[in-house]
Amino acid sequence: MTPDRLRAALRGVPDPRWLDAALRRVATEPAAIARLFPAAARRCGRGPLPDPPGWTVDEAARALLLTALPVDHVATTAETLYRHGDAAEKRAVLRALPLLPIGAACVPLLHDAIRTNDTRLVAAALGPYARHLEQAAWRQAVLKCVFTGVPLAVVDDLDGRADGELAAMLAALAAERHAAGRAMPADATDLLDRLGAGSDLTTAREA
Repeated sequence: MTPDRLRAALRGVPDPRWLDAALRRVATEPAAIARLFPAAARRCGRGPLPDPPGWTVDEAARALLLTALPVDHVATTAETLYRHGDAAEKRAVLRALPLLPIGAACVPLLHDAIRTNDTRLVAAALGPYARHLEQAAWRQAVLKCVFTGVPLAVVDDLDGRADGELAAMLAALAAERHAAGRAMPADATDLLDRLGAGSDLTTAREA
């Protein structure tokens, strides 16, 4: 995902002049984002974007506002907007993180999102910026997706990062669910198969 792609997707917003002016304003007056960020949904819309898939109009507009900030304001502003925002604003910040020149500075926001019971925040936290999560925290986040029904398709680089320890955690959860007469989500079972743990699970079921 790039800012240019988001900008192209937002060409048809109801008030494009407002968005253009807001981006220019934020670039020269960073503090203005505190007012413009919440207003983006009302001025630009809230519906889904056909491309890029999975984004809404307000998320894309808010992400662009963050990318327009001067570099030395980005990390602190992203954290402030997340901490004080509603659920939609928090999701927009999380979606924007991979686009921002912040390194690992905003990893605490991922930890906060993953701790919540809002599955949409959990899903947004596991995009490309989750590469900055330590492996142990990342495994726990994947496990939470399985627990809460978040599709594993939202987890960026899932197959690249999944390891034997995650396989063991998922296999243990699968055994617990089997003993309780409950099924694992299909995508979690598929992941176990890809990790080579599916045969062990089948053996446990037949025992």
